[in-house]
Amino acid sequence: MYISRVVLKNWKNFQNVDVRLSERVFIVGPNASGKSNFLDVFRFLRDIARDGGGLQEAVRLRGGLSKIRCLSAKGKKTDVEIDIYVNETPDSSQLWRYHIGLTQRGGGAVGSSRAIIRFEKVWKQNELILDRPNSTDIDDEQLKEYTHLEQPTSNAKFRELAVFFKLIDYQHIIPQIIRSPLAFQGAGSVEDFYGRDLFKKMNKMSKKTRESQLKRIETALKHAVPHLKNLTLETDDAGIPHLQTIYEHWRPHGARQNEEQFSDGTLRLIGLFYAMQNGLNPLLLEEPELSLHSGVIQSLAEIIHLMQKRKAGKRQVILSTHSYDLLNNNGISADEIIILNPMDSEGTTVSNASSLEKIKALLDSGLSPAEAVIPLTMAPDVRQLSLNFLD
Repeated sequence: MYISRVVLKNWKNFQNVDVRLSERVFIVGPNASGKSNFLDVFRFLRDIARDGGGLQEAVRLRGGLSKIRCLSAKGKKTDVEIDIYVNETPDSSQLWRYHIGLTQRGGGAVGSSRAIIRFEKVWKQNELILDRPNSTDIDDEQLKEYTHLEQPTSNAKFRELAVFFKLIDYQHIIPQIIRSPLAFQGAGSVEDFYGRDLFKKMNKMSKKTRESQLKRIETALKHAVPHLKNLTLETDDAGIPHLQTIYEHWRPHGARQNEEQFSDGTLRLIGLFYAMQNGLNPLLLEEPELSLHSGVIQSLAEIIHLMQKRKAGKRQVILSTHSYDLLNNNGISADEIIILNPMDSEGTTVSNASSLEKIKALLDSGLSPAEAVIPLTMAPDVRQLSLNFLD
Protein backbone atom coordinates (compact mmCIF):
# COMPACT_ATOMS: atom_id res chain seq x y z
CA MET A 1 0.00 0.00 0.00
CA TYR A 2 1.09 3.58 -0.43
CA ILE A 3 -0.02 7.06 0.64
CA SER A 4 -1.66 8.72 -2.33
CA ARG A 5 -2.90 12.02 -0.90
CA VAL A 6 -2.25 14.21 2.16
CA VAL A 7 -4.52 16.98 3.42
CA LEU A 8 -3.32 19.06 6.39
CA LYS A 9 -4.71 21.94 8.41
CA ASN A 10 -2.62 23.84 10.94
CA TRP A 11 0.19 21.27 11.03
CA LYS A 12 3.44 23.01 12.01
CA ASN A 13 4.56 25.16 9.01
CA PHE A 14 1.43 24.34 7.05
CA GLN A 15 -1.88 26.12 7.40
CA ASN A 16 -3.53 24.35 4.47
CA VAL A 17 -2.14 21.51 2.36
CA ASP A 18 -3.74 19.22 -0.22
CA VAL A 19 -1.17 17.29 -2.24
CA ARG A 20 -0.99 13.97 -4.08
CA LEU A 21 1.94 11.60 -3.69
CA SER A 22 3.50 9.02 -6.00
CA GLU A 23 5.64 5.95 -5.31
CA ARG A 24 8.77 8.10 -5.23
CA VAL A 25 8.42 11.54 -3.68
CA PHE A 26 11.13 14.22 -3.72
CA ILE A 27 10.39 17.06 -1.29
CA VAL A 28 12.32 20.24 -2.08
CA GLY A 29 12.28 23.74 -0.68
CA PRO A 30 14.42 26.43 0.99
CA ASN A 31 15.94 26.00 4.43
CA ALA A 32 13.33 26.14 7.22
CA SER A 33 10.45 25.72 4.76
CA GLY A 34 9.18 22.59 6.54
CA LYS A 35 10.60 19.56 4.72
CA SER A 36 11.25 17.70 7.98
CA ASN A 37 7.89 18.82 9.35
CA PHE A 38 6.13 17.41 6.29
CA LEU A 39 7.83 14.05 6.82
CA ASP A 40 6.85 14.25 10.48
CA VAL A 41 3.15 13.93 9.61
CA PHE A 42 3.75 10.29 8.74
CA ARG A 43 5.96 9.72 11.77
CA PHE A 44 3.23 11.22 13.97
CA LEU A 45 0.66 8.69 12.74
CA ARG A 46 3.27 5.95 13.15
CA ASP A 47 3.91 7.09 16.75
CA ILE A 48 0.19 6.94 17.53
CA ALA A 49 -0.19 3.43 16.11
CA ARG A 50 3.02 1.80 17.38
CA ASP A 51 3.34 -0.30 20.53
CA GLY A 52 4.12 1.88 23.52
CA GLY A 53 2.97 4.95 21.65
CA GLY A 54 -0.49 6.47 21.41
CA LEU A 55 -1.82 9.96 20.86
CA GLN A 56 -0.60 11.52 24.10
CA GLU A 57 2.92 10.14 23.68
CA ALA A 58 3.08 11.25 20.03
CA VAL A 59 2.05 14.77 21.06
CA ARG A 60 4.45 14.80 24.05
CA LEU A 61 7.41 13.88 21.84
CA ARG A 62 6.70 17.03 19.83
CA GLY A 63 6.43 19.34 22.83
CA GLY A 64 2.64 19.47 23.09
CA LEU A 65 -0.11 20.45 20.68
CA SER A 66 0.82 24.12 20.96
CA LYS A 67 4.16 23.26 19.31
CA ILE A 68 2.41 21.29 16.58
CA ARG A 69 -0.25 23.87 15.75
CA CYS A 70 0.65 26.21 12.89
CA LEU A 71 1.54 29.74 14.01
CA SER A 72 -0.52 31.04 11.09
CA ALA A 73 -3.74 29.44 12.42
CA LYS A 74 -6.40 32.12 12.64
CA GLY A 75 -9.52 32.81 14.68
CA LYS A 76 -11.52 29.79 15.74
CA LYS A 77 -10.05 27.56 13.02
CA THR A 78 -7.10 26.36 15.09
CA ASP A 79 -7.72 22.60 15.26
CA VAL A 80 -4.93 20.45 13.85
CA GLU A 81 -6.24 18.14 11.11
CA ILE A 82 -4.56 15.27 9.25
CA ASP A 83 -6.32 13.52 6.39
CA ILE A 84 -4.49 10.60 4.75
CA TYR A 85 -5.57 8.60 1.69
CA VAL A 86 -4.09 5.15 1.11
CA ASN A 87 -4.25 3.14 -2.12
CA GLU A 88 -3.51 -0.54 -2.47
CA THR A 89 -1.53 -0.01 -5.68
CA PRO A 90 -0.65 3.08 -7.75
CA ASP A 91 -3.39 2.43 -10.29
CA SER A 92 -6.11 1.39 -7.81
CA SER A 93 -8.85 3.47 -6.27
CA GLN A 94 -8.81 4.60 -2.64
CA LEU A 95 -8.57 1.69 -0.19
CA TRP A 96 -8.37 3.53 3.14
CA ARG A 97 -8.80 7.07 4.39
CA TYR A 98 -7.96 8.26 7.90
CA HIS A 99 -9.02 11.73 9.07
CA ILE A 100 -8.33 13.09 12.56
CA GLY A 101 -8.90 16.50 14.13
CA LEU A 102 -7.18 17.54 17.37
CA THR A 103 -7.55 20.29 19.94
CA GLN A 104 -6.32 20.48 23.53
CA ARG A 105 -7.70 20.61 27.04
CA GLY A 106 -5.93 22.43 29.84
CA GLY A 107 -2.82 24.55 29.70
CA GLY A 108 -0.56 26.53 31.92
CA ALA A 109 2.16 24.34 33.44
CA VAL A 110 4.19 22.17 31.11
CA GLY A 111 2.61 18.73 30.81
CA SER A 112 -0.76 19.82 32.18
CA SER A 113 -2.53 20.01 28.80
CA ARG A 114 -3.94 16.98 26.97
CA ALA A 115 -4.60 16.47 23.28
CA ILE A 116 -8.29 15.91 22.62
CA ILE A 117 -9.89 14.30 19.59
CA ARG A 118 -12.42 16.60 17.94
CA PHE A 119 -13.17 13.85 15.44
CA GLU A 120 -11.70 10.60 14.14
CA LYS A 121 -13.01 9.04 10.94
CA VAL A 122 -12.03 6.00 8.89
CA TRP A 123 -13.26 5.00 5.43
CA LYS A 124 -12.69 1.68 3.73
CA GLN A 125 -13.31 1.80 -0.03
CA ASN A 126 -15.36 4.99 0.49
CA GLU A 127 -17.55 3.42 3.19
CA LEU A 128 -17.43 5.25 6.54
CA ILE A 129 -16.64 2.59 9.17
CA LEU A 130 -15.59 4.81 12.11
CA ASP A 131 -17.15 8.13 13.07
CA ARG A 132 -16.17 9.73 16.34
CA PRO A 133 -17.20 11.24 18.66
CA ASN A 134 -19.86 8.61 19.22
CA SER A 135 -22.32 8.15 22.08
CA THR A 136 -19.67 6.43 24.23
CA ASP A 137 -17.30 9.38 23.83
CA ILE A 138 -20.03 11.80 24.83
CA ASP A 139 -20.75 9.82 28.00
CA ASP A 140 -17.05 9.65 28.93
CA GLU A 141 -15.03 12.68 27.82
CA GLN A 142 -11.73 11.06 28.82
CA LEU A 143 -12.08 8.61 25.93
CA LYS A 144 -11.39 11.52 23.60
CA GLU A 145 -7.78 11.46 24.79
CA TYR A 146 -7.24 8.17 22.95
CA THR A 147 -7.57 7.32 19.29
CA HIS A 148 -9.13 4.09 18.10
CA LEU A 149 -6.08 3.81 15.85
CA GLU A 150 -3.90 2.98 18.87
CA GLN A 151 -6.29 0.51 20.52
CA PRO A 152 -6.37 -3.13 19.30
CA THR A 153 -9.79 -3.59 20.88
CA SER A 154 -11.18 -0.69 18.85
CA ASN A 155 -9.39 -0.88 15.49
CA ALA A 156 -10.43 -4.41 14.48
CA LYS A 157 -12.28 -3.14 11.40
CA PHE A 158 -9.27 -1.16 10.17
CA ARG A 159 -6.32 -2.95 11.75
CA GLU A 160 -4.71 -3.30 8.34
CA LEU A 161 -4.47 0.49 8.24
CA ALA A 162 -3.18 0.69 11.83
CA VAL A 163 -0.41 -1.80 11.02
CA PHE A 164 0.40 0.12 7.83
CA PHE A 165 0.99 3.30 9.85
CA LYS A 166 2.82 1.41 12.59
CA LEU A 167 5.42 0.06 10.14
CA ILE A 168 6.28 3.34 8.43
CA ASP A 169 10.08 3.58 8.55
CA TYR A 170 12.10 6.78 8.96
CA GLN A 171 15.86 6.94 8.44
CA HIS A 172 18.38 9.70 8.93
CA ILE A 173 21.64 7.79 9.39
CA ILE A 174 24.32 9.60 11.42
CA PRO A 175 27.67 7.79 10.96
CA GLN A 176 29.04 8.88 14.36
CA ILE A 177 26.17 7.07 16.10
CA ILE A 178 26.76 3.88 14.11
CA ARG A 179 30.43 3.94 15.10
CA SER A 180 29.78 4.64 18.80
CA PRO A 181 26.27 3.37 19.61
CA LEU A 182 26.89 3.03 23.35
CA ALA A 183 27.55 6.75 23.62
CA PHE A 184 24.00 7.42 22.44
CA GLN A 185 22.09 4.84 24.48
CA GLY A 186 19.20 6.24 26.46
CA ALA A 187 18.92 9.33 24.27
CA GLY A 188 15.18 9.50 24.97
CA SER A 189 13.82 7.89 21.82
CA VAL A 190 12.77 4.30 21.21
CA GLU A 191 13.09 4.92 17.50
CA ASP A 192 16.42 4.11 15.89
CA PHE A 193 16.34 6.36 12.86
CA TYR A 194 19.97 7.43 13.41
CA GLY A 195 21.30 3.88 12.98
CA ARG A 196 22.32 3.23 16.58
CA ASP A 197 21.11 -0.40 16.45
CA LEU A 198 21.68 -1.02 12.74
CA PHE A 199 24.10 -3.91 13.29
CA LYS A 200 21.96 -5.45 16.03
CA LYS A 201 19.06 -5.56 13.58
CA MET A 202 21.25 -7.23 10.98
CA ASN A 203 22.48 -9.73 13.55
CA LYS A 204 18.90 -10.78 14.39
CA MET A 205 18.27 -11.88 10.79
CA SER A 206 18.70 -15.46 9.72
CA LYS A 207 22.25 -16.07 8.50
CA LYS A 208 21.08 -16.85 4.98
CA THR A 209 19.03 -13.64 4.67
CA ARG A 210 21.77 -11.52 6.20
CA GLU A 211 24.48 -12.90 3.93
CA SER A 212 22.27 -12.45 0.89
CA GLN A 213 21.52 -8.83 1.75
CA LEU A 214 25.14 -8.00 2.60
CA LYS A 215 26.26 -9.50 -0.71
CA ARG A 216 23.76 -7.32 -2.53
CA ILE A 217 24.94 -4.27 -0.56
CA GLU A 218 28.58 -5.13 -1.33
CA THR A 219 27.84 -5.43 -5.05
CA ALA A 220 26.17 -2.02 -5.06
CA LEU A 221 28.86 -0.40 -2.89
CA LYS A 222 31.67 -1.49 -5.18
CA HIS A 223 30.46 1.03 -7.77
CA ALA A 224 31.12 3.80 -5.23
CA VAL A 225 33.93 2.18 -3.21
CA PRO A 226 35.87 0.06 -5.77
CA HIS A 227 38.39 -1.41 -3.31
CA LEU A 228 35.76 -2.87 -0.96
CA LYS A 229 35.12 -6.62 -0.85
CA ASN A 230 33.95 -9.40 1.51
CA LEU A 231 31.39 -7.39 3.49
CA THR A 232 30.40 -9.45 6.53
CA LEU A 233 28.87 -9.06 10.00
CA GLU A 234 31.05 -10.49 12.76
CA THR A 235 30.63 -10.51 16.55
CA ASP A 236 33.49 -9.65 18.88
CA ASP A 237 34.40 -11.43 22.14
CA ALA A 238 31.72 -9.42 23.98
CA GLY A 239 29.06 -10.54 21.52
CA ILE A 240 28.76 -7.10 19.89
CA PRO A 241 28.23 -7.24 16.10
CA HIS A 242 30.51 -5.26 13.80
CA LEU A 243 30.46 -4.78 10.06
CA GLN A 244 33.74 -5.81 8.48
CA THR A 245 35.22 -5.67 5.01
CA ILE A 246 38.53 -5.96 3.21
CA TYR A 247 39.97 -2.98 1.36
CA GLU A 248 42.24 -4.02 -1.49
CA HIS A 249 45.34 -1.86 -1.97
CA TRP A 250 49.11 -2.32 -2.16
CA ARG A 251 49.14 -5.11 0.44
CA PRO A 252 48.92 -8.61 -1.10
CA HIS A 253 45.79 -9.55 0.86
CA GLY A 254 44.30 -6.13 1.48
CA ALA A 255 43.46 -4.73 4.92
CA ARG A 256 40.53 -5.73 7.11
CA GLN A 257 38.49 -2.83 8.49
CA ASN A 258 35.31 -2.38 10.51
CA GLU A 259 32.79 0.44 10.78
CA GLU A 260 35.21 2.61 12.79
CA GLN A 261 37.33 2.99 9.66
CA PHE A 262 34.45 3.30 7.18
CA SER A 263 33.83 6.72 5.66
CA ASP A 264 30.65 8.63 6.51
CA GLY A 265 29.41 8.15 2.95
CA THR A 266 29.98 4.38 3.06
CA LEU A 267 28.02 4.05 6.31
CA ARG A 268 25.14 6.15 4.98
CA LEU A 269 24.97 4.04 1.82
CA ILE A 270 24.97 0.83 3.84
CA GLY A 271 22.10 2.19 5.96
CA LEU A 272 20.15 3.21 2.84
CA PHE A 273 20.63 -0.14 1.08
CA TYR A 274 19.68 -2.01 4.24
CA ALA A 275 16.51 0.04 4.72
CA MET A 276 15.46 -0.39 1.09
CA GLN A 277 15.67 -4.18 1.38
CA ASN A 278 13.62 -4.52 4.57
CA GLY A 279 9.95 -3.72 4.76
CA LEU A 280 7.15 -2.86 2.35
CA ASN A 281 5.61 0.15 4.08
CA PRO A 282 6.63 3.76 3.28
CA LEU A 283 10.26 4.66 3.85
CA LEU A 284 11.02 8.25 4.85
CA LEU A 285 14.52 9.53 4.07
CA GLU A 286 15.98 12.79 5.36
CA GLU A 287 18.50 14.29 2.92
CA PRO A 288 20.05 10.96 1.83
CA GLU A 289 22.69 12.85 -0.19
CA LEU A 290 24.66 13.93 2.89
CA SER A 291 28.32 12.80 2.91
CA LEU A 292 28.05 11.29 -0.58
CA HIS A 293 30.08 12.11 -3.69
CA SER A 294 28.14 13.98 -6.37
CA GLY A 295 28.52 11.04 -8.75
CA VAL A 296 26.82 8.73 -6.24
CA ILE A 297 24.13 11.31 -5.50
CA GLN A 298 23.24 11.47 -9.20
CA SER A 299 22.52 7.74 -9.07
CA LEU A 300 20.30 7.77 -5.95
CA ALA A 301 17.00 8.26 -7.77
CA GLU A 302 17.79 5.36 -10.10
CA ILE A 303 18.99 3.19 -7.20
CA ILE A 304 15.71 3.77 -5.38
CA HIS A 305 13.74 2.95 -8.53
CA LEU A 306 15.66 -0.28 -9.13
CA MET A 307 15.35 -1.40 -5.53
CA GLN A 308 11.63 -0.69 -5.61
CA LYS A 309 11.33 -2.96 -8.66
CA ARG A 310 13.13 -5.80 -6.86
CA LYS A 311 10.44 -6.16 -4.20
CA ALA A 312 7.23 -8.13 -4.62
CA GLY A 313 5.25 -5.00 -3.78
CA LYS A 314 6.76 -1.60 -4.52
CA ARG A 315 7.82 0.30 -1.41
CA GLN A 316 6.96 3.97 -1.40
CA VAL A 317 9.96 6.21 -0.73
CA ILE A 318 9.43 9.80 0.43
CA LEU A 319 12.60 11.86 0.77
CA SER A 320 13.59 15.43 1.45
CA THR A 321 16.52 16.96 -0.39
CA HIS A 322 18.44 20.15 -1.17
CA SER A 323 20.58 18.41 -3.76
CA TYR A 324 20.93 19.63 -7.33
CA ASP A 325 22.81 16.42 -8.16
CA LEU A 326 20.03 14.17 -6.87
CA LEU A 327 17.39 15.93 -8.97
CA ASN A 328 19.64 16.18 -12.02
CA ASN A 329 18.02 13.07 -13.46
CA ASN A 330 15.54 13.16 -16.33
CA GLY A 331 14.02 9.92 -15.05
CA ILE A 332 12.34 11.94 -12.29
CA SER A 333 8.92 13.17 -13.37
CA ALA A 334 7.20 16.37 -12.27
CA ASP A 335 4.52 14.25 -10.56
CA GLU A 336 7.19 12.95 -8.17
CA ILE A 337 8.38 16.37 -6.98
CA ILE A 338 6.75 18.26 -4.11
CA ILE A 339 7.75 21.93 -3.79
CA LEU A 340 7.52 23.83 -0.49
CA ASN A 341 7.24 27.60 -0.62
CA PRO A 342 7.38 29.51 2.70
CA MET A 343 5.04 32.50 2.92
CA ASP A 344 5.21 35.40 5.36
CA SER A 345 1.82 35.05 7.05
CA GLU A 346 0.00 32.08 5.52
CA GLY A 347 2.42 29.29 6.37
CA THR A 348 4.25 27.16 3.82
CA THR A 349 2.42 26.22 0.64
CA VAL A 350 2.87 22.75 -0.86
CA SER A 351 2.50 22.04 -4.59
CA ASN A 352 3.07 19.19 -7.00
CA ALA A 353 5.63 20.36 -9.55
CA SER A 354 3.32 19.05 -12.28
CA SER A 355 0.68 21.60 -11.23
CA LEU A 356 3.02 24.57 -11.78
CA GLU A 357 2.92 25.76 -15.40
CA LYS A 358 6.33 27.45 -15.18
CA ILE A 359 8.04 24.20 -14.16
CA LYS A 360 6.13 22.15 -16.72
CA ALA A 361 7.26 24.54 -19.44
CA LEU A 362 10.89 24.30 -18.32
CA LEU A 363 10.78 20.51 -18.26
CA ASP A 364 9.09 20.39 -21.65
CA SER A 365 11.92 22.56 -23.03
CA GLY A 366 14.42 19.84 -22.09
CA LEU A 367 15.73 21.06 -18.74
CA SER A 368 16.36 18.52 -16.00
CA PRO A 369 14.23 18.58 -12.83
CA ALA A 370 17.20 20.13 -11.00
CA GLU A 371 17.50 22.97 -13.53
CA ALA A 372 13.75 23.60 -13.41
CA VAL A 373 13.14 23.30 -9.67
CA ILE A 374 16.22 24.21 -7.61
CA PRO A 375 16.39 27.90 -8.70
CA LEU A 376 12.74 28.33 -7.67
CA THR A 377 13.44 26.99 -4.18
CA MET A 378 16.41 29.23 -3.53
CA ALA A 379 15.90 31.96 -0.94
CA PRO A 380 15.58 35.30 -2.82
CA ASP A 381 18.52 36.99 -1.07
CA VAL A 382 20.78 33.98 -0.60
CA ARG A 383 23.46 35.42 -2.90
CA GLN A 384 23.80 38.36 -0.50
CA LEU A 385 24.78 36.03 2.36
CA SER A 386 28.54 36.36 1.93
CA LEU A 387 28.37 40.10 1.22
CA ASN A 388 26.39 40.77 4.40
CA PHE A 389 28.79 38.65 6.41
CA LEU A 390 31.68 40.85 5.34
CA ASP A 391 29.88 44.12 6.18
